[in-house]
Amino acid sequence: MTPRRHAAAFAAPLLLLSVFGAGSREPQLYVSNEIPNTIAVVSARTNAVVATIPVGQRPRGMALSPDKRTVYVALGQDDALGVVDVASGRMTRTIPANRDPELVVLSPDGKVAYVSNEEIAHASAIDIASGKTLYSTAVGVEPEGVAVTRDGRKLYVTAETNNTVSVLDAKTGRLLHTLHVGDNPRTVALTPDGARAWVSAEAGGNVTIIDVAGDSVVGQFPIRDGKTKPVRIAFSPDGRLAYVTEGAAASVRPTDDGSTRPMDGPTPCR
Repeated sequence: MTPRRHAAAFAAPLLLLSVFGAGSREPQLYVSNEIPNTIAVVSARTNAVVATIPVGQRPRGMALSPDKRTVYVALGQDDALGVVDVASGRMTRTIPANRDPELVVLSPDGKVAYVSNEEIAHASAIDIASGKTLYSTAVGVEPEGVAVTRDGRKLYVTAETNNTVSVLDAKTGRLLHTLHVGDNPRTVALTPDGARAWVSAEAGGNVTIIDVAGDSVVGQFPIRDGKTKPVRIAFSPDGRLAYVTEGAAASVRPTDDGSTRPMDGPTPCR
């Protein structure tokens, strides 16, 4: 969200991994840190930092490969993706990712990385094996959130300045639709069943729900009183709850997937 010359000194998105240790399964959190140019590995059991991985300049969004062996991290000032081997805890190579990549997601088969290129208002698709850019498509100003459908056919990209979501053909990069959502959209997240896309609007204080099949807006609801600043969204595996980070409130709030009302407490409204 910030131009590269004004990079913030705050931790960026988190990534939850399940890493197999010596006879045990140890969940870990990967946290990208923009100023020290590292990824902190945190034990989800003890909340302690268990490792620090040096990466490139201004690490931001991250994505985990389907086999859970590799983490891809957007390196905003290196115009690249860093490739981190989970087992060794080292960055093994970089892949060109066009100018100023912010967030990254992978195709369902893990062969293509899709990134939002904030500074140039593009979304790009990169072949991971060859490092070749498959396409770079103009989208709205200050693109950030990216999500790909379960069938790998469509890509959703938020634009913070335009208050829109661009829907692209994930294979060709062709623009299919432009949808208007809340003010300053940050994240787009697909429900576990793939039927809906939720878009957080930081300045709008709300979440917009998009029907994936028809690419139409089907609802919008405020988070709490509409004055907090929703940023990231993550769904529970069963799709019953969505967890929304609230920037102004410094909290995480669970929201009922089927509701269009703000939460009155920490449990879902049914």
